[in-house]
Amino acid sequence: MEQRLANTWRMTVNEKKFIESALVSGLRVDGRNLYDYRKLSINFGKEDGSAEVHLGQTRVMGIATSQLVQPYRDRPNEGTLSIFTEFSPMADPSFEPGRPGEFAVELGRVIDRGLRESRAVDTESLCVLAGKLVWAIRIDLHILDNGGNLVDAANVAALAALSTFRRPECSLGGENGQEVIVHPPEAREPLPLIIHHLPIAVTFAFFSDESTLVVDPTHQEEAVMAGRMTATLNTNGDICAIQKAGGEGVPQSVIMHCLRIAATKAADITVKIRDTVEAYNTERALQKIKRHSAPVALDVSGTVPNVRKNQVKSEDQREVSGSVGTQVEKLKPMNERKNSDQSNDIEGKVVTKSLEQGGTNSKDGNPRSFIGGPSS
Repeated sequence: MEQRLANTWRMTVNEKKFIESALVSGLRVDGRNLYDYRKLSINFGKEDGSAEVHLGQTRVMGIATSQLVQPYRDRPNEGTLSIFTEFSPMADPSFEPGRPGEFAVELGRVIDRGLRESRAVDTESLCVLAGKLVWAIRIDLHILDNGGNLVDAANVAALAALSTFRRPECSLGGENGQEVIVHPPEAREPLPLIIHHLPIAVTFAFFSDESTLVVDPTHQEEAVMAGRMTATLNTNGDICAIQKAGGEGVPQSVIMHCLRIAATKAADITVKIRDTVEAYNTERALQKIKRHSAPVALDVSGTVPNVRKNQVKSEDQREVSGSVGTQVEKLKPMNERKNSDQSNDIEGKVVTKSLEQGGTNSKDGNPRSFIGGPSS
C-alpha cells in the first residue's frame, strides 16, 4: 500500500531489524506488551456531534452532520449513513491532497461496513415522511496526525461523534399534513440518534513469523508488518465485520485467537466511550440549566395591587375635588376670585425664592431638598 511503502523508504535496515528482533523477544519499541493498546482519550467540541480522539500519537477528528434528502426507492422508510475521510499532508507527508488514495478508500469502507452493515444506528427512526423525506447522517473523519492504526482511532471518533450528535425535531403540518416543519433548537430540544450497539474495530499486525502478532500497531510497526487484519466486534462478542488487507496468509487458529482478544478489547473501549459520553451529557445538561436559570422570585404580590388601587383612588379623588373646586370658584364673587389669584401668585414667588435659597444653603455646598413651604 502507498502509505506503507512511503514509510518503508524512510526507515533504515537497522531500524527494521531492531523492531523485528524485539517483537520476536516479546518486546515493543514503545514498551508495551504485544496485546496492549496505547492510551486512548476522547475530547468533545462545543457543538454536538464533534469529537477528537487521541490514540497515542494518532489524532483523528470526527464530525457528524445531517440534512433532509429523498430516500432510496428500495428503502423508502430508512435514512442513510455515509462515511467520508480526509487525509491531509499535515498528518503525514505520504498523504497527498486532492483525490483520496487507496488507503483512504479502504479506511472509509472498513468503518462504513462496521457501522452500516451491523445496523448499529436505527435508520428507520430517521424517516420523516415515508418515500419523500428522510434524514441523511454524514460523518467526516479528518486525519490530524498519523501515528499508526488509523482504522481504530477513526472508528472510535465516528462512534463518539454519533453518540453526541442530535438532529432537529420535525413535525408534519399544513392543510394535507404533508408539510414538514423543522423546529430550531430554541423551540424544541434536538433528538439524539438511536444506537443499538457500538461496533469496535480492533486491528492486528502480522509479521514474517506467523506466531508473532501485535495489537494497535504504531507507525514504525506498520512499515515492518507483513499483513494486517481488522476485526469489528461489539460488547456482546458479535462479529460485525472482518477486513484482511492483503499481505501474507493467516491460519484459522490465529484468526480465532485474534477474535478472542478483540472481544476483550472491544468491551474495554466500549466502557471508555460510554463513560466519556455520559460525562459530556451531564456537563451539557448542567450548562443548559445555568443558561436557562429562573430569576429570583420576589414576594410583591400584596403590594403592587394595593399601590395600583391607591393610585386609582387618588386620581379619582383629584378629579372629584377638582370638579368641586371649579364649581365653588364659579359661585364666588368676582372680588374674591381676584384676591385668591393674587394670593396664589404671591405664594408661588415665595416658594421659588425659598427653593433657590435652600438649593445651596448647606455649609458644604451640597444641595439639599426643600421640605415644607409657607402657609397661605
